[in-house]
Amino acid sequence: MKLITQALALLCVMSLTIISCSKDAKETAQQDEISPETLTKIYNHGFGTSDVQRTEDGYLVEGDIILTEEFLNGTPGGTLLRIANNEQYRTNNLVTGLPRSITVSISSQLPASYVAALDEALARYNAQNLVLTFSRVSSGAAINIIKGNGQFLASAGFPSGGNPYGQVKVNSRAIGNQPQSTVATILAHELGHCIGFRHTDYMDRSYSCGGATANEGASTIGAVLIPGTPSGPDSGSWMLACIGSGQNRPFNANDRTALGYLY
Repeated sequence: MKLITQALALLCVMSLTIISCSKDAKETAQQDEISPETLTKIYNHGFGTSDVQRTEDGYLVEGDIILTEEFLNGTPGGTLLRIANNEQYRTNNLVTGLPRSITVSISSQLPASYVAALDEALARYNAQNLVLTFSRVSSGAAINIIKGNGQFLASAGFPSGGNPYGQVKVNSRAIGNQPQSTVATILAHELGHCIGFRHTDYMDRSYSCGGATANEGASTIGAVLIPGTPSGPDSGSWMLACIGSGQNRPFNANDRTALGYLY
């Protein structure tokens, strides 16, 4: 999720890259470091191939999504869950063994105020009466929220082997002095990736990020329209690629439909 800088100093939140949405020489150099074979794998899995960054965990795509080598070497497949024209959620990598409780911990290297923000994020999920529930623990968690650094606000990945992605990196320095509700929205967004959700404006991230039309990836793995949801854009979704500074995005009606459909 990205907080984009505009009149109110919007930050990029989903890959959570701090963006101007323009490529400079440094960004181009980073792109050149990624082999054509790897970019092809990323594309075949249905992800965007612009501004791909190499990280210690694999590759950072679409601002805040980590794709591991193991994931890229797997066979592309599955379906996308679409809500409205701009909403798509990846469903081939989901948490299994339901009903299930997922534990989450948060590093002491992050600001102490983030504990309350995490509790708020977990409460948003638990209020939906899903077959997935969340609880905060001090150690031994299924998902560890740790301090991160780099050209992003936060990053996470998708489930593997039926388990949630085990790590969310949060760049508190880049996030800055955001209110608790905004930090809670960022954490809930990244946890959404950990359990298998994609950006709401997957087909055109310019919807929330501004700039030119940008399709994040190939729509080659199918889509399922959820009955009863609108056919137009959804401005309030917690999984939109970008979010404004100080903005709060609790689950809206369509988000709740998507969560209930999958879990």
